[in-house]
Amino acid sequence: MHQSHPAPTGWRGARRRVALAVAVCAALLAAAVAVPLVQASAATAGFVTRCGIHFCLGGHTYYFAGANVYDTFTYGGSYGDTETQWMDKARIDNHMAEMAADGVTVLRTWMFDHETWHGFEPGKGVYSEQQFSEFDYILYSAAQHNIRVIPVLENYWEAYGGIDTRLSWEGLATGQANRWRFFNQSACPGCFTQYQNYVSYALNRTNHYTGVKYKDDPAVFAWELMNEPRYEGQGAAENVNGTTLRKWVDTMAAYIKGIDGNHMVDAGLEGHGTKYGFGGDEGNPFVAIQQSPYIDFTSAHPYPNEGWANLTLAQTLTLINAWVSDSHAVVGKPFFLGEFNTQGVDRSTWWTSIYNDLQTQDADGSAFWWYPDAQAGGDNYSVKHGAPELSVFKAHSAYMVSKSGGNPSTSPSASRSASPSASVSPSASASPSRSPSASPSASASPSTRAGCTVGYSLNDWGAGFTANVTVTNTGAAPITGWTLKWTFGGNQAISNAWNATVTQSGQAVTAVNMPYNATVPAGGNVQFGFQAAYSGTNAVPAQFTLNGTACAKV
Repeated sequence: MHQSHPAPTGWRGARRRVALAVAVCAALLAAAVAVPLVQASAATAGFVTRCGIHFCLGGHTYYFAGANVYDTFTYGGSYGDTETQWMDKARIDNHMAEMAADGVTVLRTWMFDHETWHGFEPGKGVYSEQQFSEFDYILYSAAQHNIRVIPVLENYWEAYGGIDTRLSWEGLATGQANRWRFFNQSACPGCFTQYQNYVSYALNRTNHYTGVKYKDDPAVFAWELMNEPRYEGQGAAENVNGTTLRKWVDTMAAYIKGIDGNHMVDAGLEGHGTKYGFGGDEGNPFVAIQQSPYIDFTSAHPYPNEGWANLTLAQTLTLINAWVSDSHAVVGKPFFLGEFNTQGVDRSTWWTSIYNDLQTQDADGSAFWWYPDAQAGGDNYSVKHGAPELSVFKAHSAYMVSKSGGNPSTSPSASRSASPSASVSPSASASPSRSPSASPSASASPSTRAGCTVGYSLNDWGAGFTANVTVTNTGAAPITGWTLKWTFGGNQAISNAWNATVTQSGQAVTAVNMPYNATVPAGGNVQFGFQAAYSGTNAVPAQFTLNGTACAKV
């Protein structure tokens, strides 16, 4: 833990390791030795890009709710056969499934380790084929569960070796007081070479499960240069202005862009600074570093309940608002709350306020810290599958998916058959796969002549679900004011909704337009969504009526 401006624990010195006997047993239960080449899931087809101050995907603004799992790369025994012992495919798949069920659409995770145990680069310039094979599977499994990945390429802190190891490989002193040398090319030219060599190897690697190079894989959301870089203690001017760190960020982000023209890059900043009343000036100013022309979005990592921060909820929201404002209005880029969590308070209450604030401020994405699986240890920031605060997260994720304006569904079932270009056009034909269970007779319904279609896309986790509903006006005249009705076939009970006023009486449901989306032009559509619980079956409703007229399901 850093002493001048202590930062949250758990990802710096933490090592989550399963006992060897457990790892051996789990590894022996892992599945097949080889996996045939497969295509990426349609829900992760297409690259997320920056369009002004927001993200875009398939012609739509893209928002997301994500999570951090730093240790996914350690699942398995780190010995023996690559496919059945080194990695634990079943554990990776199970964890991805849990995250998908809870609404996680972006995963931030480590792609660095200089130790012998699960080391990507255990020796200078020595890259472990077995460890990178495991990361191949992480990307493959994430895509199959409709999750995009932000691989973090290096660590400022000591966990898994970090830049201390790279400094030691150059014969230089390590520790907090010496890490500045890593970013100073005069002080450590070999550090620059090491980092670039590692980046080149990783981005040009071909995933042996998919046959796709990392640099061409849409399952990658973006590359993060480093976890929480600082150029600290080298004078007041450097602490405030970040001149040297900015040069390093420019150099390395440009290097990545030279290899990979598909993906975005972020710097991995914490957002500390006396300007924000959060931490101190540490040579990594939020605005100056992230104004780099090679950086695509900003990031910050608030932990308001740490003793050194000690923020109230109101102060936390003010802090987040300041970051979002500077990101959008000053830096001119999307904002990513790359890490955050609370401790010692009612987490559900704080999360509700934080997520609502992100929505109100039109922030672009977030990733709470952290989401360990059932086999992992835990700490004050652990949020495991089944935690009550995840109901708050699910609702926020559903909102962000809906707000994304027709992005590929996070539903695994929908994604398997969806067209890769499904979200490009707002027309009804742009998402033909959204109702894989649609009745074969739907196309014969008089709804086609009546002038409307309805797409109904589910994200179902077994006891609950979110639904995204797309109503398209196929008539020749605009619709002014709309009411959509349907009847559930089971005991589905709606708890909240967005972009429509939704009421329910027994199995009968009525959705009425909001003032801002009352008019649907000819050939246009309107989208809304809701969250519900159920037991038993959860079939797509048999029929929808718009202003009293039956609509075809698509």
